[in-house]
Amino acid sequence: MPELRKDPIVQRWVIIAAERGQRPSDFRVEASTVEINPKACPLCPNNEERTPPEVFAIRLDGSKPNTPGWLVRVVPNKFPALRLDSDLNRRGMGLFDMMNGIGAHEVVIETPEHNDDWDTMPVEQLQRVFQAFQARLNALKEDTRFRYSLVFRNYGVQAGASLSHPHSQIIALPIVPQLPKEKLTSARQYYLDKERCIFCDLIFQERELQKRVVMESKHIIVLSPFAARFPYELHFFPTRHNHDFAQENEDVLRDLAIVMKRVLTAVKRLLGQPAYNFVLHTAPNPVPRPGRPDYWGTLPYDYHWHWEFIPRLTRVAGFEWGTGFYINPVAPEAAAEVLREALRASPDEVR
Repeated sequence: MPELRKDPIVQRWVIIAAERGQRPSDFRVEASTVEINPKACPLCPNNEERTPPEVFAIRLDGSKPNTPGWLVRVVPNKFPALRLDSDLNRRGMGLFDMMNGIGAHEVVIETPEHNDDWDTMPVEQLQRVFQAFQARLNALKEDTRFRYSLVFRNYGVQAGASLSHPHSQIIALPIVPQLPKEKLTSARQYYLDKERCIFCDLIFQERELQKRVVMESKHIIVLSPFAARFPYELHFFPTRHNHDFAQENEDVLRDLAIVMKRVLTAVKRLLGQPAYNFVLHTAPNPVPRPGRPDYWGTLPYDYHWHWEFIPRLTRVAGFEWGTGFYINPVAPEAAAEVLREALRASPDEVR
């Protein structure tokens, strides 16, 4: 029997159609990537002049900006969705609200190695990637025009990747987008009602049930969410409450790198080389607003940063667009079980 489930955070309904009986092998795919000769890749070392000048880099000692010798490099997107060089110019016309397309759009080049992925790069390198995210999130908060910065990673053509070299993107926006706003608003209301973090309560409850816990380490817990929209969707939470990824300490970043490597290895063991998206949900920029000085006043207490992982195994079609519902043919409990088995089959030591 199919089951309707309601997401306790954003109040979104999902159809779990597990009677379709799809097994992991039914989803096995090989990712379609945009293959480029590394010598021609604009993100590879020795091609630094083919990107805009870097805004941040982690480099080997002695190497100069915009030259080889970098370990992680952040550059403005050559074809940005938004631009920095203007004022917001908020305006309206009747029912229509408008402002200039102000924002930052950056590319985080994660490694000099053209063929790496998060499951193959060393833990120290993935930790450097997270450090670069933190540095840029903190820098972008200094621009008071920006209300929210989104970190995301597209892997494979089906997930939106246009280059195969390992990279992520950061887009800073002058508004808080709808989905993050729904999570933030729900978390704030829950805290005002109960003086507890809804995400901490969720983690406590899932630990008690143990049905959807995929993995837990010293600092990170991985859940197959109760109302997962997609097969093998996963959420990564810090076990200790923290609202802002940019403030997280090095021990947590290293543990997160280890956990992400292990989980992504398990996913690929089950599903082949699926395209996927990683998305970071973290604190917005707490810019004071005229007349609303306490708008994010409870943010350090009510919000909880987390990563969402979405393998691109199904398509969003007319039903989803027409209703806002998602149809997931794999029960989250079944996904968690097979992923736990795949993790047990993988070595515990990750380098």
